[in-house]
Amino acid sequence: MDRIDAMRAFVAVVSEGSFSRAAERLDLSPQLVSKYVSRLEQRLGVRLLNRTTRRVHLTEAGTRYCEHAQQILNDIDDMESRLGDWQEGARGWLRISAPVSFSTGHLAPLLCAFQRAHPAIGIDLQLNDRKVDIVEEGVDIALRIGHLKSSALIARRLAPVRLVWCASPDYLARHGVPARPEALIGHRYLRYSYMESETGFSTRERHGDIVCNNGEVLAQAAIAGAGIVLQPTFIVGEAIAAGKLAVIMPEHEPAPMGLYAVYAHRKLLPSKVRCFIDFIGGYFGESPYWDAFD
Repeated sequence: MDRIDAMRAFVAVVSEGSFSRAAERLDLSPQLVSKYVSRLEQRLGVRLLNRTTRRVHLTEAGTRYCEHAQQILNDIDDMESRLGDWQEGARGWLRISAPVSFSTGHLAPLLCAFQRAHPAIGIDLQLNDRKVDIVEEGVDIALRIGHLKSSALIARRLAPVRLVWCASPDYLARHGVPARPEALIGHRYLRYSYMESETGFSTRERHGDIVCNNGEVLAQAAIAGAGIVLQPTFIVGEAIAAGKLAVIMPEHEPAPMGLYAVYAHRKLLPSKVRCFIDFIGGYFGESPYWDAFD
């Protein structure tokens, strides 16, 4: 049994949550993946997984083994990536985690341009708005928006993220234009679930408001005249430029946030990660195109 292949099979099962999905990811049969894991358990003399008909669960020994196995596999991938870089350039799979709304609106052209420059690098893009643990989840790079706190991770600022208050012209004509955020008590407010921790602004939820964890949905609701919204310009900039939304209370804009690329600190940064960081670093700039409505 190839120890590395068995290790990869085990980590894939843990990551995917089932033998069948791990087999699809590795392009192997479920039977072979199961055999790899069983023989790995036999060689180690411990049970790594508890299996049910629907899910697999890590044992205590499996949890400890998985942490070390993932690090070993990362080191092997990094070494092979750097060795391959000497002869053929950067290559391999690059796992990226990124926020949903920003990615659906702005990330695809960047990824296409990056792959034209580095055709041997594959992209595995995972979209979610939660804060992923890039080390535990095997992510190479996480794109994050906000005011980052200090940590052991490395963060590179990519672009400013401006927040604006806005509403549809029709809504403002019917309900008036508030002069200060405190005046929102007399308006319908479309609140993004995660916004308060970033801006420091909070409102009390009332009947008639809308609360949602997706900024695009709130922006569309604002365009339809549902109320006032505070959203980043990478979501609402196009609607503002088209006259579908109007900026209000500009003197009360929250301090800009930032778009960051976050990655684990390693002595030997994989060439695929280094190439992507260098590429994206100057892609958007300090005056990103989505702010061109001014």
